[in-house]
Amino acid sequence: MSVFAPLFSGSSGNATFIGGDGGGILIDAGVSAKALTAALDNCGGADRVAAVFITHEHIDHIKGLRVFASRRRIPVFASAETAAALMQDDKAAQSVDIIPFDMSVDIADMHIERFATSHDCIGSSGYTVTLPNGKRVAVCTDLGVVTDEVRSALCGCDLVMLESNHDVRMLQNGAYPYSLKQRILSDKGHLSNSCCADTLCELIHSGTTRFVLAHLSRDNNRPILAHHAAVEALSLAGAAEHVDYILSVNSPCGNNIEVL
Repeated sequence: MSVFAPLFSGSSGNATFIGGDGGGILIDAGVSAKALTAALDNCGGADRVAAVFITHEHIDHIKGLRVFASRRRIPVFASAETAAALMQDDKAAQSVDIIPFDMSVDIADMHIERFATSHDCIGSSGYTVTLPNGKRVAVCTDLGVVTDEVRSALCGCDLVMLESNHDVRMLQNGAYPYSLKQRILSDKGHLSNSCCADTLCELIHSGTTRFVLAHLSRDNNRPILAHHAAVEALSLAGAAEHVDYILSVNSPCGNNIEVL
């Protein structure tokens, strides 16, 4: 049995466990090691984590990395640029083995592939994971635009976790400074509900049947808005919820475990 477990999602911290009978991996470690360890109890325990994969070096994705990885003596994988940033800024202890990689690696009976995402840092990444049973899942958050590389990586996955960060109208009318609004709306920022929904329509035609909406803004979004945008777009594309696909919206402390 393989599981996909979004443990934490959003600006307060991000971490996702993916694993099977042979162990698993953690994508991002953006909360304290204590919180990660407690959350992993629902996935069989933190000792099942064989490696950590980092999407990028922002604090909400690496906060607990140093303590969690060094205590358990497990490797950390990231793009070459992210690995350099982690080592240069001392965001990982000397005892943590940080491994730069560009393409793919096999860990815990799973095949993990990296793809580049467009965000306001160099070397930002998303990941696809082929599970022992042959199913493919993807984690893709913190991106301002869905590039051809992202689209190619996500197409054909059985489950896709995709960012649905903000409602554009809420963001534009909200209290954020103009410069921050422009950063979020840019191609190096975050994906809106509408852009996410448009991408889901492409993915469902490629065979994806499970969607997890993630990294929702606390200030510029609501779960009901993200859900409605996705369902409305998929309905116009001829797909019905609970019939053609299963959709969930992440809360900051994660959702139920998805069994694959």
